[in-house]
Amino acid sequence: MRIVSFFIIWILSTSLISAATRDFYQLKIYHLKNQEQENRVDAFLEKAYIPALHRAHISHVGVFKPSSFMKLPAKEQLIYVFIPYSSYEEYTKLEAALLNDQEYIKLGGDYLNAAHNNAAYERIETILLNAFINSPNYNTPALTGPKQERIYELRSYEGPTEKLYHNKVDMFNKGDEIGLFKRLGFNAVFYGEVLAGSKMPNLMYLTTFENKQARDEHWEAFGKDAYWNKLSSSPIYQNNVSHSDILLLTPTTYSDF
Repeated sequence: MRIVSFFIIWILSTSLISAATRDFYQLKIYHLKNQEQENRVDAFLEKAYIPALHRAHISHVGVFKPSSFMKLPAKEQLIYVFIPYSSYEEYTKLEAALLNDQEYIKLGGDYLNAAHNNAAYERIETILLNAFINSPNYNTPALTGPKQERIYELRSYEGPTEKLYHNKVDMFNKGDEIGLFKRLGFNAVFYGEVLAGSKMPNLMYLTTFENKQARDEHWEAFGKDAYWNKLSSSPIYQNNVSHSDILLLTPTTYSDF
């Protein structure tokens, strides 16, 4: 009996340790109405926010804008900010750290002290994610070309039900779709389960390419891959996506990714 009890405790403790080592991600999306707001948010992120996050021991922060290859509504201007945390606890402590960072408060004054009728943005959308079990930590992509030519592809897959959503997550983990992306050189930054956001149940991931041509070539190879065709036709993994969104993004000059 004692042996069984010890074994159960060992399994539970091992699971908790495993969960604790998974990254926790925040994706902030700034919705802007004009170029002036975009310039103000850019200045805030580059001069105040990202340096403050670096001082808070968050070494990599990604900032992206829709690629010229994306067709968005004329009035919609967006900035995506990707922040990887080592844990949920680190995320919860960031706001207090920023409020105690005098350099951040000083350099971010235009943004932080904006009047109610002169805000730097229309609204901020926040998505919180837990890293996949089989990809527990983010990666910095091995890209060498000019930043302005790079394509970062953010994909979002919604599930028709919670059960089928988890089935799609399993397709990445147990089905090793993650391994397939790695073998084909997709340079993934992260794979994440959405814990809170406007679209749920949902998973998201971010892959990277030197340019648009490389992106198209990678996806062509993916579609022809024998393992993908076997995996996607498996009866186990059917009807697990109800809606998908594909965003092609370009990193800003000051992005860490």
